Amino acid sequence: MNGVRLLKYGTTNTYLIEGRDGYLLLDTGWAGTLPAFYRALGEMKVAAQEIRYVLVTHYHPDHMGIVQDIVNTGAQLGIVDVQREFVHGCDAIFAKEPRVPFAPIEESRAQVISCAESRAFLREFGIEGEILHSPGHSDDSISLWLDQGDLFVGDLNPLYEREMHLGTQIDATWKMLLAKKPKTVYYGHAKPAELEADEAAEASGRTNLESTTTQATDKTDPRLYTLVGRIMKYIDKGMNLQKIVKKTGADATFVEDVARMYLTHTNVGVQGILDRIEIKGK
Repeated sequence: MNGVRLLKYGTTNTYLIEGRDGYLLLDTGWAGTLPAFYRALGEMKVAAQEIRYVLVTHYHPDHMGIVQDIVNTGAQLGIVDVQREFVHGCDAIFAKEPRVPFAPIEESRAQVISCAESRAFLREFGIEGEILHSPGHSDDSISLWLDQGDLFVGDLNPLYEREMHLGTQIDATWKMLLAKKPKTVYYGHAKPAELEADEAAEASGRTNLESTTTQATDKTDPRLYTLVGRIMKYIDKGMNLQKIVKKTGADATFVEDVARMYLTHTNVGVQGILDRIEIKGK
């Protein structure tokens, strides 16, 4: 099993994946975040030299800003061939901020691989898995799949939004990724989604709640409070809205409202969501 560690030092989730004799780092933060990166490593008691490889899910500024700085400490950058024309797409953005230190990526020092070659590339480092081209958020987006059941998707729209994108590239990409039957999905900015649920435990925790509409927001009703809490839990698990409706028996509009409030208000609680829905309904 390859250990997975979240390295959080900015607005982007970056991940350390344990290999045979070091770590693969997936994504980085903005340019200028190198000191915060080192502090986060230190808190984990990981030396920068233990990072052997770097991969980037897509070449947007909040995912590749300090890649070259890390490469300069001895890591090897892997660029997937479908990403090559996008590697320098953000150089002009950082050039407009001269006070922010930024080192452009030196492609000549990187190892270019294809998705077809990725399994052999990862196996050399002691990781069983592969790299998958996963367009939707951007044309250069890739996902990292580990055979142990972990799926890293960068900024691909989360699963709970999938029905909003039916028939699009996002939907097609998710269909391809879900065929792998992942246990855990790791996002670039959202919480990980555990997809291998204990169905027996889920069933035992169900209550016979009546369908709830947007207008039914009596804050004194403990059943409603419990319902919103369950919806929030299912969102964290990456469950789509249609499945949440089926599991809870709640009105689809109410579930959509809860999801919208939960995802757009940082650290909001159950009562905060109920308050906002009540205001919206007036």
